[in-house]
Formats: sequence, C-alpha cells, structure tokens
Amino acid sequence: MPKETKIKEVALESGIMVKPIYTPEDVKNINYEKDIGQPGEFPFTRGIHPYMYRTQPWTMRQYAGFGTPEETNRRFKYLIKHGQNALNVAFDLPTQNGLDSDNPRASGEVGRVGLAVDTLQDMEEAFESIPLDKISASLTINPIASIMIAMYLIVAEKQKVPREQIRGTTQNDILKEYIGRGTWIFPVEPSIRLITDTIEFCAKELPRYNPLSVCGYHIRESGATPVQEMAYALLIARAYAEDAIKRGVKPDEFLPRFSFNFDIHGNLFEQVAKFRAGRRLWAKITRDQLGAKDLKSMMLRMIAGGGGGGLTIEEPENNIVRGAYYALASALSGTQTMALCCYDEAYTIPSEKASLISLRTMQILSEEIGLCDTVDPLAGSYYVESLTNEMEKKINEQMQEIEKLGGIVKCISNGSIQRQVSYQAFKHEKEIQSGKFIKVGVNKYQSGQTPSARNQTTKVKLYKHNPKVEKEQVKRLKQIKKQRDHKQVAKTLKTLKDKAQTQENLMPYILECVKTYATVGEITTVFKNVFGEFKEPVAL
Repeated sequence: MPKETKIKEVALESGIMVKPIYTPEDVKNINYEKDIGQPGEFPFTRGIHPYMYRTQPWTMRQYAGFGTPEETNRRFKYLIKHGQNALNVAFDLPTQNGLDSDNPRASGEVGRVGLAVDTLQDMEEAFESIPLDKISASLTINPIASIMIAMYLIVAEKQKVPREQIRGTTQNDILKEYIGRGTWIFPVEPSIRLITDTIEFCAKELPRYNPLSVCGYHIRESGATPVQEMAYALLIARAYAEDAIKRGVKPDEFLPRFSFNFDIHGNLFEQVAKFRAGRRLWAKITRDQLGAKDLKSMMLRMIAGGGGGGLTIEEPENNIVRGAYYALASALSGTQTMALCCYDEAYTIPSEKASLISLRTMQILSEEIGLCDTVDPLAGSYYVESLTNEMEKKINEQMQEIEKLGGIVKCISNGSIQRQVSYQAFKHEKEIQSGKFIKVGVNKYQSGQTPSARNQTTKVKLYKHNPKVEKEQVKRLKQIKKQRDHKQVAKTLKTLKDKAQTQENLMPYILECVKTYATVGEITTVFKNVFGEFKEPVAL
C-alpha cells in the first residue's frame, strides 16, 4: 500500500477552507426541505422560480452609455438589433454627481464615461424610438436617482405607456456609494430619505418598477471579499426596508420590487455558494425580521455578471475566457439578469466589437451549452451544499459583527466599513504581488512582453473621447435654458425647496421640476441648500 499523502486544504477569498474530497458526511446535517427545498419555494436556495430558465432565460443587459444622447441612442439600438432585450444605462460623472455640463467642475468629464444628462430633453433623445413598454432600462445612478426616475417616468408617459406598465430599475443605492464608488452628494440620513421617497412613490404609482437595486457589486469591486459583499448588501437592503416600514409602507407593498446587483469574479464554486446562501438568508430576513407574508417579498431577485475587478490589462484576450466563466457562474447561480463585462474594460470604454462578444457569450450559454435545460444543476453536490452552508455561516458572522458595532448605517457614517474594505483591498493586492493569489498572465504564465509590446499584440481599440461632445452638450443646455419658461422653473424649484424642509414625499415635486426642464444641477442645488453635503470621515 502506498503511503497516504497529506494534501493541504485550499483557502478561498472568503476564508473558507476547501477540502480535497467531499462525501455524504459533509452534508449529513443538511435538511433538504428546510435548507435546500424546491426551486420557487422558501428559502429559495435553488432559485426563485419553479422552472427557472426552462420557462424564461435570463435577461441580457450590457452596460452602455457615453457622449451625447444621440450617441448613446445609437449604441442602444445597436445592442437591441443584435438581440439584447434590456438596457443598462451608464451616466457620466458630472451627471452622477448632480452637476450640469456647464458647471466648471464638469470640465473635461462631460460624456466621457457615460451619458450626459442635464434636462428631460437629454433623456427623451437617449430613448428616442426605443419602446419602453417592451424594453426595460436599468439606470445606474445613485444620489440623484429620484431625478432620473422622474425623467424616465415622463419619457415613458410621453410614449403613452401607462404607469402601471412602466418597467425598469434604478440603482439608487447610496449607502454602497459611501463604501465603494464615492459619488455621494448629501449626508447619509437625507440620502436615505430620498431613497425611501422613491420606494414609497413606486409602491403606489409604479407597481412594476424597481425603485432600487442594492449593489454589492461595487463593494466587491472595491476590495471586499465575497462574504463581505453579500453581508453588507443584505444589511443595506434591510436598512432601506426598515426605513420604508417606519414611513408606514407595508413590507409586501414594496419588497417584491427590491432587486440586487452582485459581482462575479474569482472561484466559480465560491460565487455559486455565495448566491445560494444569500437567497436563503434574504428569505429569512424578510420573513422573520421584516414581517413579510408574501413569498414574492422573500425572493432575492438579482442581476449578476462578470466584474471588471477580475479583468487584467495583461493579455486582455484572457478576459474573454474569464468573462465566459463569469457568465457560467452567473447562470449556475440562478440570476434573473446577466450583465457581462467586456474584455477591453481593463483598458477603455467597451468597443462595439467587445460588447458584441460579451452579448454572444451570454447567448451561447443560453442557446448552446445547456444552461437552460434544468434548474440548479449543482444542487445535491456534496461540495456545493457544504460550501453553501459554510458561506451562509460566514455571511451571518459578518452581519453580526456589524450589528455589534451599531448597525450598517452607523458603520458607514463613521467610516468603519470603508476601513474594512480598504484593508481587504490592500491585502488582496499584496497577495497578487506575492503570487499567493494567482492571476494568469499577471503573476503566473506571463508572456514576458513589455506593456507596450503587449498592447501592440492585442490591438485593443481604445475609446477616443471627442472634446467636441462637451461643447455640443453645453450648447444644447444653453438653448434649453433659453427656451424654457423661467417663471415656471423658478416656481417649481421654490416649491421643492419648501417641501424638502418638511417630511413630505418629494417625488411629486421633483416630477414638476423635471417637466419644466429644470436641470439636474438646479434640482441638486436645492437639495444641497436644504440637506448640506456629506463630509467623508477620515479612515486610517
């Protein structure tokens, strides 16, 4: 008999140790009915619909938007022409930060990394000839999400789409902005108030519209582990829900319209277990802590796609392969919507070619590879079920740690969450540099080419920002300001300011401002004057 070889366990990013072999012994304490269950039934471990992709494949969205509304409209139509059935809108940094294109702080950034929106007219032109009764759009915007929802609503109504049929999603997750991206404007409490306004408004007026998409994605991209991503996202979602309930909105009136946006890169099985555990936890939170009665309120509906944080500048064609595996993990995880990063995103804004490759990747998975043939094909795996349990345990532990520190809102306000994520990002980067965390083409199996030589070999087409875009957009804005009814604009802005100082829901008054073609910057300035601005805590 050969000597028994001692094989070391493998450590996942989440801190879970993976054994070389899993057996029935590893799942002996798992109760099928309680812990796994049938697809479409509590606790939704296997998916939120009984037959999942057998009845409806995942929705495919590509993140798009840049330059002027006309340019963005052309890209939207290109993607729809090639089979995309929903849109995911990127906005430029000035718009995300509530600045008009003619603001000096916007100089050089207008239309650079997304669509420039100053007034309702820009939104009208971006969605020109795109039927919003058939194509839903996800708006990736946060501190001024209420303004974008108002614009989208008016554009849909001008297309004669009844309010009860308007579909779409707004990211609208400001708490993750303080953690992950930094496009905050107002202090934490009034920012949550604006989100709750949209939740309440949509519950009453837009029953098919998702007022927010709680975004673990950016938390993960900022350096958090998969466990931290899920734990923080669930705590943030619960915080918004609790605020809406305090407002008097019943859980089952708004929770079915909650959605989530999650990241995928790294170990495939770790990602799958993260989502299966996350669904199970959200079902328990909504039922046992938030008081939901409707099963639809307990479903974790999500968009999950490849994260740019997993892509590399080195050997960018490898990112096509990575993207395919990210999409595979997304499908195996039971996502409702898939958004896949493009191979050139480590360099630039995606080209049409790169966007089409990502779209085709998702279509190949859906049509050729068999991912839609059966529900949750990994269910019952000794490894996957054991890993799902371990993941749930780790997520719960992380959530309890934040609760002991005063809760997610307090920990974001004082910067303690930011410190944890920053530390994790630093630690991960050091592991890549040391080779402990393997990145093919970066710290292992390198081609040996210099960066310039690699760029020549790969021929990545870099997006060239046209400086004329800013001049054109500012010219358009000046024309709109010249043509609009100044008295009506001033009147609606004054009313909004007065109402912002009360506890009233501000959505009806934002709508009135938008209808008069008040600018994003003008409406944001009203809020700044009433709410003030967020000051980032020093995090060392």
